[in-house]
Amino acid sequence: MTILSESMAGQLSVSFIQKNDAADAGSGAIIAPVDGKSYVSGDRSVPLRRVTIAQVFAETVDRFGPREAAVFREQKQRFTYYELDREIDRLASGLLALGLEKGDRIGIWSPNRPEWLITQFATARVGLIMVNINPAYRLSEVEYALNKVGCNALIAADRFRKSNYLEMIQTLAPELAACKPGALKAERLPSLKSVIRLGSEKTPGMFNFGEVCAIGGPAQQMRLDTITRGLDPDDPINIQFTSGTTGSPKGATLTHYNIVNNAWFTVRAMGFSEADRLCIPVPLYHCFGMVLGTLGCITTGSSMVFPAEAFDPVSTLAAIAAERCTGLYGVPTMFIAMLDHPEFASHDMTSLRTGMMAGAPCPIEVMRRVIKDMHMPEVTIGYGMTETSPISFQSSVDDGLEERVSTVGRIHPHVEVKIVDETGATVPVGQDGELCTRGYSVMRGYWNDEALTREAIDPGGWMRTGDLAEIDARGYCAIVGRVKDMVIRGGENIYPREIEEFLYRHPKVAEVQVFGIPDEKYGEELVAWIVLQPRQDATEDEITDYCKGNIAHYKIPRYIRFKDALPMTVTGKPQKFLMREEMAEELGLVAR
Repeated sequence: MTILSESMAGQLSVSFIQKNDAADAGSGAIIAPVDGKSYVSGDRSVPLRRVTIAQVFAETVDRFGPREAAVFREQKQRFTYYELDREIDRLASGLLALGLEKGDRIGIWSPNRPEWLITQFATARVGLIMVNINPAYRLSEVEYALNKVGCNALIAADRFRKSNYLEMIQTLAPELAACKPGALKAERLPSLKSVIRLGSEKTPGMFNFGEVCAIGGPAQQMRLDTITRGLDPDDPINIQFTSGTTGSPKGATLTHYNIVNNAWFTVRAMGFSEADRLCIPVPLYHCFGMVLGTLGCITTGSSMVFPAEAFDPVSTLAAIAAERCTGLYGVPTMFIAMLDHPEFASHDMTSLRTGMMAGAPCPIEVMRRVIKDMHMPEVTIGYGMTETSPISFQSSVDDGLEERVSTVGRIHPHVEVKIVDETGATVPVGQDGELCTRGYSVMRGYWNDEALTREAIDPGGWMRTGDLAEIDARGYCAIVGRVKDMVIRGGENIYPREIEEFLYRHPKVAEVQVFGIPDEKYGEELVAWIVLQPRQDATEDEITDYCKGNIAHYKIPRYIRFKDALPMTVTGKPQKFLMREEMAEELGLVAR
């Protein structure tokens, strides 16, 4: 895979932090398909940067040291860039004192807390590969993740919601009870040597986070800059596990070069500068939080505001108002939860200007309310995947309403995309097919899984996304579904996204997901799961009648179910495989 052209090499001295002109705040020049084929290539007028995360952070500290870097409202902690820099170096020195070396893997298993942010940049300072562990993981999942990548150390919260992390770790490694901290030899976790717990309570066999920050002496402190200078932008620095909706989770391995550039181009498209304050209610373990959020802010000297350990609509609204945030990240369900909350009107949103909505399609009525009621005229839509660092397409701050809800914008700088059919041939403009992407943003591969990497990335460097998409003549991309989500009913190809968008127009519908289940006569039939607006009632016949005459008869869901909530991942993506399983069980069918 070609990541860097020769003309882009040797640009370590080019600063990330530069004031964007209003006309230059988009995601690059307007790039449209040529020769009628669904292929687009991003603007290259602004070069990629050959820098490490540690270099970018040091540059930001030099320029904006006294400015506020991060606010954790639930923990009542604030850091200037100078203060954050000191905490990062304390932890980095402590990790060296534990014997960890460049390339070692260290897991972080925690909700959004200050220690997460400090860990992210301390590991990058000394070349440790940070492994993001989903806060929702349970016993077998965390065991799989730690062993899959061979974690040498793990930083963990004590508990979160109904999950007792320390209890799960002790179950997997009962040897902790009798070992000294840092000397773990666990049968079920053979690579793990050190467990570092958050909080001040003592746990047998574990270090405390504050204790590790304190053990790095002058010798380790003096090594920091030497180690940082020896890091290469192409070094792997982060492993993020995919959701694992089919089979075991896969560890997408990302480099400094991948995520630094993607973070910067994303916030640049929103016109970010050191004057911006970004509200980050999305989870840090996911690329939305830790790449587009924290790393994006670092590239511009912006301030990060974390409302709570996990998303809560009231905490987020309060944080926006109190901290005068100018940007907000979230998935559509988060925006809906805030807009529909009884306390919404009591919070001042007028400081907001921009932000990003990603992870799922945004209904047009929701977008109208976000722009008007949340005062976000420059909100953008982003599309991508963990394996591509993550963003490949992003709308512009001045795109129209239609472009923001029916497309995911235009191609990102230095990224290529093509839409292909089943044979791998690039399809004509306006025709749907599988979206494939290539460029600096594509991951190194899946950790310790060459076969899956070859399956995902072809010899030409093209990453197969599994998403069905189409590109119009102006270069706007629309995601029409997942390759595996497409429903074939009686020979007709049906894209659930189209039907979902139609049902969102019903005034009583708050959320909807459409999917297919096996059917003897037609091969597949459509199911719609609907969450109604508060204090609303509806019947299946009412929804069916709404569809008749408005959409083709074969697109009308045969089965309609009303639900209190839909199964979602932590990042707000619908888990249609769970819906299929439950529906198949209800109807006595065999799920696909």
